[in-house]
Amino acid sequence: MDRCPLLLSVVFSFGLAACADQAQLPPSASIGANPTLPPPTKSLIPTVDIAPAAGWPAGVKPASPEGTRVDAFATGLDHPRWLYVLPHGDVLVAETNAPERPGDGKGIKGRVMEMVMKRAGAGVPSANRITLLRDADGNGTAEGRFAFLSGLNSPFGMTLVGGDLYVANTDAVVRFPYEEGQTSITAPGTKLVDLPAGPINHHWTKNIIASPDGSKLYVTTGSNSNVAENGIEAEAGRAAIWEVDTKTGEHRVLASGLRNPNGLDFEPGTGKLWTVVNERDELGSDLVPDYLTSVADGAFYGWPYSYFGDHVDDRVEPPRPDLVASAVKPDYALVPHSAPLGLAFAQGSALPPPFRDGAFIGLHGSWNRRPPSGYKVVFVPFSNGMPSGEPIEVLTGFLSPDGDAYGRPVGVAIDRRGALLVADDVGNVIWRVSPR
Repeated sequence: MDRCPLLLSVVFSFGLAACADQAQLPPSASIGANPTLPPPTKSLIPTVDIAPAAGWPAGVKPASPEGTRVDAFATGLDHPRWLYVLPHGDVLVAETNAPERPGDGKGIKGRVMEMVMKRAGAGVPSANRITLLRDADGNGTAEGRFAFLSGLNSPFGMTLVGGDLYVANTDAVVRFPYEEGQTSITAPGTKLVDLPAGPINHHWTKNIIASPDGSKLYVTTGSNSNVAENGIEAEAGRAAIWEVDTKTGEHRVLASGLRNPNGLDFEPGTGKLWTVVNERDELGSDLVPDYLTSVADGAFYGWPYSYFGDHVDDRVEPPRPDLVASAVKPDYALVPHSAPLGLAFAQGSALPPPFRDGAFIGLHGSWNRRPPSGYKVVFVPFSNGMPSGEPIEVLTGFLSPDGDAYGRPVGVAIDRRGALLVADDVGNVIWRVSPR
C-alpha cells in the first residue's frame, strides 16, 4: 500500500512533493566498513514513507530463524522501549515516550514530522514508569508484573551498580536504592547529574551503561536537531557520550559528533565500548548510513559538519573544516534510516550458531526512506573484536503485506537463560527468542 497519499494534503499545500525520492542502491551497498555514499538528494520537504502503527493481529507474531522460536514474554504493556535484566533474572522495562517539547516541531517540517510520528505510533503519552517482569517458574513467560518505579520523566536507560539503580530520565540521571528481589522502589531518588533537555529536546532518549568496575556511567545524549538547524549553541553537551562518576556526578564528554547514539555495550573479547547511532535525515533514501561503532576516548565522529568521515554536509553553517579533518570514520555502516536503537553483544546467548559471537541490534524502522528499511532485529557477526560479515536477520515480520507496522523493535537484551528479549513499542509486547 502506498502511504504517500496520507501526506498529500500537507505536502501539496506547500507546492512540494515528499514522495518522489527512491532508493537506488541495494541495501548491501550501504553495509559494512566501506559503504557506497552517492551524491545527496535534497528537498524542502523530506522523503516520507510511513508504516502506520497497527498492532499485532490475534495469532500473528514475528518470525525467527531456523533452530529458534519466538514467544511473547509479556503483553499489554504501555509503549515499552528499553530493557534491563537484573542479576537474579527479573526484567525491568521502561514504559516511556517523549516528554512535552513545546519548542520542537515548529514550522512546516515540524508539523509534517509531528504527523509522521503520530502515525508511526510515537504520539502516545509517556507512562513514565519502569515495570518489573518476573518469570518465577522459568517457562519463558512473565507471570509476575509489578509497578517498580513510577513518576519518572521519560525514563530510558537503566543500570545497576551494587545496591544502586541508576535511571536515565530525559533530563537527569537519578540514583535509587535497590535490594535484590524487591518488586517496587518507594524511596525517593537522588539526582546524580543533569542531562541536556529543555523545550526543544529533539532526541529525548538517554541511555546509560556502567563501566565493569562500576566507577563510571556512560550516558548517551542525542542531538537537538537534524543538522544543527536550531543553532550550534542548542547542541551544548549533545550528540555525545558522557562519562559520569557514579559517586560525585562529575562528568566529561567521552566522544562527540554522534548525532543520536542509543544502544551501548562492551564487546566481551576486547572490553571496548560500542554504540549504535542514528545518522542525519533529508539527504535522500540512500544517505546517510546509520552505524555501529566502537567508541574512542576523545574521538569526534563528524556530526553535524560531516558524515562517515570527511563527507561534508554543506547544509551546516558556518562550516568547520578543522573538525571535518579530524572526524573518525565509524566501524560499520547499517542501511540508511533503519534507526538502530537496541544493542546487545551475544555474551551469554544460548541461541544456536551463528548467533554466538557478535551483536544483536534492534532496528526501529525508517520514515525517511523509500522503500522502508529496518523494522527487524539483526545480528552482526564479529571476529577478533570487529564486525566480520553482513547482518543476519533474527526477528522479522514487523510489517504487514500492506505496509502497516504490527510492531517496531527497540531495546534488546540477553536474559538469564540466554534467550534474546526484544521490546516492541508499537505492539506493546516483549518478545523472547530462544533455542527450539
